Amino acid sequence: MKKKISEKDQEDWKKFTESNEKIFDKDQQSFKKKFSQLERSIDLHGYTLDDANIEIEKFINKCFEEGVNKISIITGKGTRSNNINDPYISKDLSLLKHSVPNYIKNKKNLINKISKIDFESIENPSKGSFDIILRKKNG
Repeated sequence: MKKKISEKDQEDWKKFTESNEKIFDKDQQSFKKKFSQLERSIDLHGYTLDDANIEIEKFINKCFEEGVNKISIITGKGTRSNNINDPYISKDLSLLKHSVPNYIKNKKNLINKISKIDFESIENPSKGSFDIILRKKNG
């Protein structure tokens, strides 16, 4: 079954083909660069506090160098942590969900590369991840 082309579509097509107007090439590199947002994620499940901090520092530095805009950090919710029952360990800072952002916040070389940390997600007990928006690298 053939569908008949409407008169309006025929007129529009004729105007288009006869026009000298330049058409924007969406495949140009400048377009891709302008409209692409580079995002990366890292999953820290199973890492110790020290190893997670080492990995996150390397990851943020690498992403900053590569021009990544947004990083999603998956820490888990911390609901299955064995540290909750230990009175000698900080309940919050023993969990990656709280310790990783605290580590980032206290490292000047990292915080200088960051535009925003999504602290609302960190404080939300039903979320096991948070986002970081990186600054643009100069030069």
